[in-house]
Amino acid sequence: MGPHGGRPRAAALPLAAALALTGGALAGCASPVPFYRPGEGSPDDPVVGLGGPAPYLRARPDGTAAGDAAPEAEPPGGEVPLAPAGGPVYAATGPGMIAPNARGMPARLYVANGRTVDVVDPGTLRVTGRFHPGAAAARIVPSWDLRRLWVTDPAHGTLVPVGPRGGRRGRPVRVTAPTGLYFTPDGQDALVLARRPSRIGVRDPRTMAARASMPMPCPAGHADFSLDGASLVATCTAAGVLARVDLANRRVTGTIRLPEGARPGDLRLSPDGSAFYVADARKGGVWFVDARRFALLGFVATAPGARGLAISRDAHRLFVVGDGTVTALGFRSRRVASRWPLPGRGSPVPGGVSSDGTALWLADPAGAVYAVSTRTGRVLHKVDVGGRPVDLCVHPQPGRYSLGGTGLYR
Repeated sequence: MGPHGGRPRAAALPLAAALALTGGALAGCASPVPFYRPGEGSPDDPVVGLGGPAPYLRARPDGTAAGDAAPEAEPPGGEVPLAPAGGPVYAATGPGMIAPNARGMPARLYVANGRTVDVVDPGTLRVTGRFHPGAAAARIVPSWDLRRLWVTDPAHGTLVPVGPRGGRRGRPVRVTAPTGLYFTPDGQDALVLARRPSRIGVRDPRTMAARASMPMPCPAGHADFSLDGASLVATCTAAGVLARVDLANRRVTGTIRLPEGARPGDLRLSPDGSAFYVADARKGGVWFVDARRFALLGFVATAPGARGLAISRDAHRLFVVGDGTVTALGFRSRRVASRWPLPGRGSPVPGGVSSDGTALWLADPAGAVYAVSTRTGRVLHKVDVGGRPVDLCVHPQPGRYSLGGTGLYR
């Protein structure tokens, strides 16, 4: 023993050497992603604990990982953690994954109700405001960067910018008969679906100044984008047609005419990007379309009046809203997993899934908005707003950016 009761000096040297070698080996295997114990680090940093999940890397809005080479000009909006959510398409739309641009915004429901927009607090279930955009609101669409909302009025041909807390944020923009508003995944263009004539107007996503116009074979009302963002697929309800648009060259590259009597409406890309799911109110179900070959794959019956679509936060199920029914369709099985009755006999409009993924919010034309459980279909909350709601926007929702439409995020 040493003079102070410690190890002999001769024995301490080999131990120190061993520790040095071990430390070097551990340093060589260190993760490039910094870990923190629960409660440490920032809210967005990965956390590790005993038996904890594997780390994830933050994703930029262009889809590259944080360790990749930075793009020349990173789009605004900051970074959102990228985590598996049933596939690459909705990897950034999991529970609570709100983009930095929207984290300070209060959770609200925006209800298009005639010439007014009712604002509902989903936490207190009270109408907290009502503003008049100066238009007959038909749809309420979040901008690509989530900083504002756009109210579309096809009857009077206008797009009205409003703040997420209510109130107009600019002058109305004249647009001929707009039926839908979308944004390219890179945030560079706003796409206004219009009828009379049938076309897609290309506009500046912030000012809505006109840039170009693409003729369409039929008037389109709903759309979604391919996995790589190079193509847009739009549905023409009255014509029973799907059209694929090459966005770079601004031209239609293919059409699909559905069987006689079909009325395609809302559509969503599958989590793995392989297929589009298209609601059909007349046939009462969902069509499957191969996204790469742009060819019809099949059909599954869900319930009469299948119109609106929404995706679960884990991206495992597609909610199909019809006449008095919500049907949960499994993405992997392409079969009906659950079917739940809704109150009343009307045809509600889906507004989106709550940030935590527990509730699907719907607007009832009879004058109410309500939430149903995404697990059981049971009605969880209901708010009477009066009037005749025609559209609902749940804002903010998880995702790096909005692609427009109703609850379409990536």
